[in-house]
Amino acid sequence: MNQAKLHRLLSQKGKDSQELFNQRLATNLTLIQKQFFSLYPEEQHEKHFQKLLKLLPKLFAERPEALRKQDLERLQSGNWHQSEKLMGMQLYVEHFNKDLNGLRKKIPYFKKLGVNFLHLMPITTRPEGESDGGYAVNSYLEVDKKYGSKEDLLELTKAFRENGMYLMLDFVVNHTSNEFSWAKKAKKGDKKYQGYYYIYEDFTIPAEFEKTLPEVFPETSPGNFTYIPEMEKWVMTVFNGYQWDLNYTNPEVFLEMLTNLVKLTDMGVDVVRFDALAFLWKKIGTISQNLPEAHNLISLFRMCLQVVAPGSILLAEAIVAPTDIVKYFGEEEKRGNECEIAYNASLMALLWNSIATKKTQLLYKSLMHVPPKPQDCTWINYIRCHDDIGLGYENHLIEELGWNPEMHRKFLLDYYCQRLDWSPATGMLFMYNPKTGDGRITGSAASLLGLEKAIKTNNDDLMEASVRKIVMMHGITLAFGGIPLIYAGDEIGTLNDYSFQNDASKRGDSRWVNRPMQDWKVISRLKEKDSAQSKIFHALQKLIKIRKENSIFADKNNLELYHTGNDHIFSFERTENQKGLLVICNFDENTRVIDSSWIKKLGYFSKGEPLDLVSEEKVSLNSALLEIMPYQMLWLMKF
Repeated sequence: MNQAKLHRLLSQKGKDSQELFNQRLATNLTLIQKQFFSLYPEEQHEKHFQKLLKLLPKLFAERPEALRKQDLERLQSGNWHQSEKLMGMQLYVEHFNKDLNGLRKKIPYFKKLGVNFLHLMPITTRPEGESDGGYAVNSYLEVDKKYGSKEDLLELTKAFRENGMYLMLDFVVNHTSNEFSWAKKAKKGDKKYQGYYYIYEDFTIPAEFEKTLPEVFPETSPGNFTYIPEMEKWVMTVFNGYQWDLNYTNPEVFLEMLTNLVKLTDMGVDVVRFDALAFLWKKIGTISQNLPEAHNLISLFRMCLQVVAPGSILLAEAIVAPTDIVKYFGEEEKRGNECEIAYNASLMALLWNSIATKKTQLLYKSLMHVPPKPQDCTWINYIRCHDDIGLGYENHLIEELGWNPEMHRKFLLDYYCQRLDWSPATGMLFMYNPKTGDGRITGSAASLLGLEKAIKTNNDDLMEASVRKIVMMHGITLAFGGIPLIYAGDEIGTLNDYSFQNDASKRGDSRWVNRPMQDWKVISRLKEKDSAQSKIFHALQKLIKIRKENSIFADKNNLELYHTGNDHIFSFERTENQKGLLVICNFDENTRVIDSSWIKKLGYFSKGEPLDLVSEEKVSLNSALLEIMPYQMLWLMKF
């Protein structure tokens, strides 16, 4: 659309904006109706559907005019979430720079690094003491006073818009805290709000659920139900005893939560992270994860949001098996009609497997086993986040490599959690189950990749290898196709933070070891380019700049994996029209070689020498073998 027409659209009066809303509603109404009645049978819930039809225009009428204009701009610009210019960072506000106002003051730092997409960990009100890092919500819309006020949040989102930045916030869609207003009313005996949760008079029905429900936190919160003395009833608490699961079989819960969702986007939130969405629908006799009803519910949320606030989109926080992850983009008639973005948790876990084994067979085998995603959807690619690293690899793929799945997972836990003297990693165990041997890994990227041990032992060789690994791992996420996301502190090689062990509310949760305070003293010394921290920052800054300057990195499903014949090497290609970018990475501590003849067969490398964008040096393909240095990453492009 030309700029003149776009300008006319943006300057339309309210009635025209209303007409566009009506068009969106008419376009999506059939699917909205189908999803609604698939969950809530028409013969029982026609009145609730009519209530939804009245709610949508009411929510649209309350949407701020500035955001309505932004919605239209984004609709006209296409899939903005697939742009090569996006670069993300995840952080805890209080760990980064005190509060929301402090965060706003650091916008120049984000711009210096190249970050323009921020995921802030929960900032809404939560219980004192244990709150699952803020994921036990007392409110979906009120800002916890330690972060500031709702006005401070609005000022922040306004500043982000002015600086071309995007904001992602969590929507804890599966549960509330036991201090949430609905839970408080339920505890006082209010039948309406008791119907908002899974609440039972005795343990008969919970006992049936428990036969198949797995435990999320078996060490700290065994079982899936908690007895509440105030009402002499049992409530479903899949995550922690203070987090009550919402009962979406009640359509009133959906209507209330849709209202909360839209009002969250009305504060200037661009991407809504749907937390724990795999758990949304519960059914006796199942594990109550990834159920078809959960997918229908997510699609219903998404279609309603796109009618009211089409400039805001959803991210699926579904850390599930690789073949299940793509389902959260939507399948069949829901294809592309669930979440626009999902975490590429499989890639993350597989990269850590390749670091430990120095091999890439499982990485290739698993990635090739994942079905393709819809054209209009994208991934968030990352190597670390606030959470642990799970080992959710598919057993049959491990077995196809001739490995024992149980022993392989034990090796990975031993490698990363300081059970092998020779390992450079200094991680910690999380939720280890001695009965099954299952466990997860915590630790900052730098500590898991050897930097902490290198500093402690004053080992220069290990230091260099660690820096190279950190840069390579992040470089893969920058090039792979999707939105790259850095965890705050990883850009300067921040080490584990063991201070959590002195805090009674945190010491039982080793994930806090990889949630450090942002070290502004280190950042103030980044001009001293000899330090490991400075090398990491400037290398990542350079890679981010390269990414933003080359549209080939935009996610257009333009990725193809290449086997090089060397099990230590990982390689993939990105293409755009007649151009190509070839990424080659060595996961070994030794120099490895690959046959260069297959590279020449890629049309754009048939003549002349490609340029490595990382080193800014041309690479000769005249020799039969191409050497790849330890933990080296090449981004080869022919201009």
